Amino acid sequence: MLDIKFIRENPKKVKQACKNKQVKVDVDKVLKLDKKKRKIQADLEAIFAQKNKANKEIMKVKNKKEIIAKMKKVDKRGDQLKQDLKRLEKEFNDLMYQIPNIPLDGVPVGKDETENLVIRKIGKIPKFNFKTKNYMEIGQKLDLIDVKRAAKISGTRFSYIKKKLVLLHFALVNFGLDFLVKQGFIPVLPPKMITAEMAWGMGYLEQSEDKEAYFLPKDNLYLIGTSEQSMGAMHSEEILQERDLPRRYVAFTTCFRREAGSYGKDTGGIFRAHEFDKLEMFSLSKPEDSIKEHEYFLSLEEKLMKSLKLPYQVVNICTGDLGVPAAKKYDIEAWFPGQDNYRETHSTSNCTDFQTRRLKVRYKDKSGKKINFVHFINGTALSMRPMIAIMENYQQKDGSIKIPEVLQKYTGFKTIK
Repeated sequence: MLDIKFIRENPKKVKQACKNKQVKVDVDKVLKLDKKKRKIQADLEAIFAQKNKANKEIMKVKNKKEIIAKMKKVDKRGDQLKQDLKRLEKEFNDLMYQIPNIPLDGVPVGKDETENLVIRKIGKIPKFNFKTKNYMEIGQKLDLIDVKRAAKISGTRFSYIKKKLVLLHFALVNFGLDFLVKQGFIPVLPPKMITAEMAWGMGYLEQSEDKEAYFLPKDNLYLIGTSEQSMGAMHSEEILQERDLPRRYVAFTTCFRREAGSYGKDTGGIFRAHEFDKLEMFSLSKPEDSIKEHEYFLSLEEKLMKSLKLPYQVVNICTGDLGVPAAKKYDIEAWFPGQDNYRETHSTSNCTDFQTRRLKVRYKDKSGKKINFVHFINGTALSMRPMIAIMENYQQKDGSIKIPEVLQKYTGFKTIK
């Protein structure tokens, strides 16, 4: 959520951000409710002061009935004001939580993903002297992917990953862990479920992500769609020390998504699944360092892609495709020769203090006197999608798959055939 003081001082900027992110919120109504709320709070403080004064006076006078009768009226008015305040606060908060994060400078204004901005292309697109196949053709030919049996027991968008492809998957995970631990990241295996309160704190329940999530009402728990959700909630209600920032984590989880907004897209394979594994980077940063930290995350994602020798492009995500919590976001899209297209394999977002205000994740400065909200930065390290990109980019004429050199010490083999 945004700071109400910021909204009061920058109403035009907030309205423009809502427009650019295509989020409909009545900012003027938020400000009117805020004004009414502050007026009631001031009246309640005046009543409290009046009662304190009366309590002192009542000890000095003999005829206490008049003061008691007066205080009963004051109490009645106070009770009514408290009810009014409770109603106003609910209405105010409901609107406040719908206001998205403000895009940072450099975010392109656009209506949807078609207006995202490609900022660079890295690597040469491979040329083959044979007809290329997509990953599903390769995977089924080598008996590495079985979606038919998975559909039989779980429905669409599930799969059995088998044989050496499993080893390639965990080779990628171990490669990513080794790389990031050497960079000082703390490895974590976080919970795969979070409470509704924590899911709300991460800012996903006011947008389409709510439709994406699997919810267990009996337990009041959400299955996470990314480990960012459990990692962000990890330090809720805590005050860290400035010397401990940035605090960087790398978390491995299985993630769960309904893919409700992707009807008809990638239904036949494993690119867009209901259940998938992901290695995620997460950082708690000082506000003045978060832009630099975000660029650092992008640089790490690019180093991983370069190590795998996968051609890719970096995309600056426009306002209409940015999502509610993010202030800026980059995607990395790998080249998929079997699909003759770039497809997203990584993303990294700077969510500034939008989530930390809800979760109350703060830090104390070196003087020990000032307390500020930290900034959250998240980014994909590796997921199952780079594995798919390897299958297509490293396919051979005989139908086999070469293993990228950097992964061979993890797999123990050089080809899948």
